[in-house]
Amino acid sequence: MEQLHTEALALQRQVTDALARIKFDELVKRKAQVDERAKDPGLWQDNDYAQHVLREQSMLEKRLTPWVQLRQLVADVVELSGTGDNTLEDELVKQLGSLNEQFNDLKEELKFSGPYDSYDAILSIHAGAGGTDAQDWASMLLRMYVRYAEKEGWDAMTVEESPGEEAGIKSVTLQISGSFVYGKLKSEHGVHRLVRLSPFNAESRETSFAKVEVTPRIDAPEDLVIDDKELKIDVYRSGGHGGQSVNTTDSAVRITHLPTGIVVAIQNERSQQQNKEMAMTILRSRLAQLQLEQHAERLTELKGPNEQAAWGNQIRSYVLHPYKHVKDLRTGYTSTDPEDVLAGNLAPFITAYLEHTIGQ
Repeated sequence: MEQLHTEALALQRQVTDALARIKFDELVKRKAQVDERAKDPGLWQDNDYAQHVLREQSMLEKRLTPWVQLRQLVADVVELSGTGDNTLEDELVKQLGSLNEQFNDLKEELKFSGPYDSYDAILSIHAGAGGTDAQDWASMLLRMYVRYAEKEGWDAMTVEESPGEEAGIKSVTLQISGSFVYGKLKSEHGVHRLVRLSPFNAESRETSFAKVEVTPRIDAPEDLVIDDKELKIDVYRSGGHGGQSVNTTDSAVRITHLPTGIVVAIQNERSQQQNKEMAMTILRSRLAQLQLEQHAERLTELKGPNEQAAWGNQIRSYVLHPYKHVKDLRTGYTSTDPEDVLAGNLAPFITAYLEHTIGQ
């Protein structure tokens, strides 16, 4: 029993350390805040916001409950194994083995210890240098992320899209909802480079670039407060393809955050208010990402070079000709099957990134 008690205490210490890593106490406080929002009688005045609150409430409940149960069951085994009652030994050995298995399953969450890792995400793709080839490359990346979202069981919705002049897209913004969306997709933030034979310029080997921006989706205004005095809001008539309301009302909204110069323009929704709400959500999300990057920069002297991707810094290279491979330039992880990667098999790259950044 003495050995059993020692092993139970060791597991208890590991669980305690893990709870600190995932910021368990902060998650409990967050759950309490979300529970209060869910009780608000006026919650359903904004249907999208209400659904987001309930989705976050459910996600937090699912995330916290297994850890609460594990902590309590381990504490029970520690207490009982410390009594010296040998008649309990066989049963406690079984329980401790089962609890170790549960802990090993839950340890996967330790990769997601960032402040917004459990949040949904806003993912934007911008075609870079390379003209039509780059715009086509941006559309290939869009398909890749939509297919990856499907594999993960996530919901992906197009918020804004600007088509290319000949092919592909100039830019697109997606809203992606699911489990640990930002925690996984943050690895995609940066510049993606493609080398291939151009389908638009016969037998010409082209290098194209596209920038991917990934930010945590911050819906609730109280989660990131913005002073109205820092905003410049313009409204104008929507342009582009089709519905009856297009070009008939000043429904499009452009919001400029004066201190940072960040500009968000939305015209896809049917009303000016809906466009403004979506633009504010994206603005809060980009400001949250900016805070994370600035924090990382402050840690540079202590932890070495900052790995945050920015325009001009490639994070991944995709080569389709003269040979085939995809290489992540941060982790060194490489695949020799780019078609598989572009079909949405991003999990190995994301896992490699998460393991690479643990402890940094």
